Amino acid sequence: MDEPKPKRTVAVALEYDPEASGAPKVTASGYGYIAEKILEMAFACGIKVRQDADLAEILAAVDIDSEIPPQAFAAVAEILSYIYQLNAAESKESIAP
Repeated sequence: MDEPKPKRTVAVALEYDPEASGAPKVTASGYGYIAEKILEMAFACGIKVRQDADLAEILAAVDIDSEIPPQAFAAVAEILSYIYQLNAAESKESIAP
């Protein structure tokens, strides 16, 4: 019996400017080695990373500097909300005496 091949790593970086009109944009994406480099850079810069293989596959098909597709809005909004909450919690911790 054939064993399933392990999925290759996929990574997508998004940028969202709440001041600008429009949806978040894909700023980088890649598979395998490129994905590992994207993740390495994110971790080195302290950028929050969320694992969601299905969403990453959808977003990896989007051209760089293009807005995310409507079918990804709900999932990306959930991720952005999670990140905003983490950032707010970290801000409170750094302000606490």
